[in-house]
Amino acid sequence: MKVYLGSVTALCLATGASYAGGIERSAQSVGPLFEEGRYVEFSFATVSPDVSGVGGLVTPGVASGDMTETYQQYGFAYKADINDTLSYALIYDQPYGANVNYPTGTGYFAQGSTAEFDSSALTAILQYNFPTKLSVYGGLRYQYIDANAFVPFVTAGVGPFAGAPYEAEAKKDGGAGYLLGVAYERPEIALRVALTYQSKIRHRLDTVESSVLGPNISSTTDINTPQSLTLDFQSGVAKDTLVFGSVRWVEWSDFEIAPDSYVGIVGTPLVFYADDRIKYTLGVGRRLTETWSVAASVNYERTTGSPTGNLGPTDGQLGLGLSAVYTRDNMKITGGISYTDIGEANTIVGAAIPGGVFTDNDAVAVGFKVGFYF
Repeated sequence: MKVYLGSVTALCLATGASYAGGIERSAQSVGPLFEEGRYVEFSFATVSPDVSGVGGLVTPGVASGDMTETYQQYGFAYKADINDTLSYALIYDQPYGANVNYPTGTGYFAQGSTAEFDSSALTAILQYNFPTKLSVYGGLRYQYIDANAFVPFVTAGVGPFAGAPYEAEAKKDGGAGYLLGVAYERPEIALRVALTYQSKIRHRLDTVESSVLGPNISSTTDINTPQSLTLDFQSGVAKDTLVFGSVRWVEWSDFEIAPDSYVGIVGTPLVFYADDRIKYTLGVGRRLTETWSVAASVNYERTTGSPTGNLGPTDGQLGLGLSAVYTRDNMKITGGISYTDIGEANTIVGAAIPGGVFTDNDAVAVGFKVGFYF
């Protein structure tokens, strides 16, 4: 059951995580570490969010239009056993991202604003398996991020730089972190419980800002991608039937993007989240034949009600994921789709001015994974 359903549950979790709290796009899963023998996989997902709102105090009642863009996710993993007690895995993912593009011509105060946040990470993990069905694992993670933003509503009507919009370009920066975990497995009943801690990763990005304070001002922007704690579990409950899920906490309250000039003008970070997030996932998988298995999952992240910035106007979610896997010889092909109802969010301009109310938003994700045992 582990071989037939492991990939299904992983893809259900992955497509559901493609629009999670903050700017998270990957659950940073260590799932490939638990595959049997020598294994390699390649994954791809495309995510189409639809996020729009209506102006508050600044442009009351004016619709923003869809301010998000479709994006793609790529992943790779390789796992192998060194001997009966030691295993290792290499995992590549794109853990964080943002693609903001407020349409022009709407009359909404943030029209024409754009922003991008890109990341890529490579994780190396070593696992030690005890004879007691317990295992411990740990590893290092190296991550690159870069970002840019264009915010035309941050400007001034008078002065030497009157009408100059805010713009920032940050160079790519690398940083290292670590992960630690413990797992308990009973393969005969497809039981596995794993607890994984991932540290924050600190970055210092060389940034060039242009604004009402002047053109091409150099600064350094400190960004800490957040620490997290994830509990994954699965268990057979009947012949060819598996229940699985996860509980994931991420310290988003410690994350912000706060370039010096922007904070000096507006008084708040460019991107920030007031609260930590906990995401719950629960699903069931079923093997139909020797070659086909299916799974379904639901995920939930509470809406906090705290205000957000205008470049990340989402708060909470409720989602449904469906997956299927085709297994033949040493190959398995997995496909999954998820629908996410994005929670209502309220944005602010500066420290307290209501910006907009974002409701009735959603995202659709489609993912594929090809894995080989050899």
